[in-house]
Amino acid sequence: MFKIINYFFQSIIIYFFFFIALILRIKISRAIFSNLFSLVGPIFKSKKISNNNLQIFSKNISAIAKESILKNMWKNYGMTFIEYMFLKHFKKQSSHVSIYGENNLSGINEGNPVIFVSGHFANFELMSMEITKKNIKLATIYRPLNNIFLNPIMEYLRKKYICKNQIKKGINGVREAISYIKNDHSIALMIDQRVSEGEKIDLFGKAALTTTLPAQLSKKYMLNIIPVYIERLENNNFKIEFKSAIKPGDFADKTDLSIKLNKVLEEMILRNPGQWIWSHNRWK
Repeated sequence: MFKIINYFFQSIIIYFFFFIALILRIKISRAIFSNLFSLVGPIFKSKKISNNNLQIFSKNISAIAKESILKNMWKNYGMTFIEYMFLKHFKKQSSHVSIYGENNLSGINEGNPVIFVSGHFANFELMSMEITKKNIKLATIYRPLNNIFLNPIMEYLRKKYICKNQIKKGINGVREAISYIKNDHSIALMIDQRVSEGEKIDLFGKAALTTTLPAQLSKKYMLNIIPVYIERLENNNFKIEFKSAIKPGDFADKTDLSIKLNKVLEEMILRNPGQWIWSHNRWK
């Protein structure tokens, strides 16, 4: 009961923030919430987890480097949070994003669906949005929010502005994903969070529970995997890069392919560590 009450009051605060953002518009809201999150974020999320994760990332990392990475992470967190109120703007516009590797998307709608994988970088929601804007048939796997008062609005925003085909993570979600694949839809998902049903696979030199779902689907249905890198630029525009396809036939099994995907994830994190979510207990 306490958890429900806590979720209720959290949702009131967040809905109030969303309302304020709509009044102030995107530029001012980004400035306010990037600074607000950098101030209060560490209070609500364990600094110990973030510091431990960064120590795994680089055993020789300095205190100054840690501080810089975490400050940038919280600023990006704050901007991404408030940008949910401006997804309509992102959906209608293209000037805020530069696309690289678009040639790697050719042939997808011609009976050749793929699996898009990425992590929680910059504004990670833009991956599925930009794919659907290119008229690629897509379904996106997502993890519902624990907060039952906030989850409905988030699901509404995702379905309306990001990708109408939203698949809840879980066993039923896997069945749903397979159904979409059989109907020539590509699948998009994040591969950087801990999953209890995953396999322990090396990430920055330490075993981490890792989803093998993209590798399983890729091997079973012979689907190429396209990694997607997303970066927030200094002017708050974005760079999205569609990498060359990873072919399932080049790997012995799902574990071998999942090892490759974690290596790709490492490369993405290394490119801009301040835009990845270090507060997640990835190596628990």
